[in-house]
Amino acid sequence: MLRALIILLPLALTIYAFIDCLNTPEDEVKHLPKVAWVFIILLFWVVGPVVWIAAGKARRAPAGGRTPSEWPRRNRTTWVAPDDNPDFLKSLKAENAKDESLPDDREADLRRREEEAERREGGAGPDDSAPPTAS
Repeated sequence: MLRALIILLPLALTIYAFIDCLNTPEDEVKHLPKVAWVFIILLFWVVGPVVWIAAGKARRAPAGGRTPSEWPRRNRTTWVAPDDNPDFLKSLKAENAKDESLPDDREADLRRREEEAERREGGAGPDDSAPPTAS
């Protein structure tokens, strides 16, 4: 049991530090480039993760009682989901309005085609639009 704990604890610490390093934005990494931190964490199995946790990342206390997930990120856009973006919602409304006008256009096109087909079947050409007269 103790032998397993001696292996699993450093492994868990390494996995945590590795994932934390990969998920940290480049501008929040301190002292070394992010790639160098990844190599340090993976090569120096116990020491690397401890050094990363202690000195590799800019850590802040929650401001105003907010949790870290609520902190604004510099690289993140203002809108999180498309349905929260008013510009996206306006574009959807415009597309829907355009799509609603399409059936009217299709119906008019269908009527025009039917009229052309009736003219061709009746033998009336474009010049023969007047009704025939009895002689």
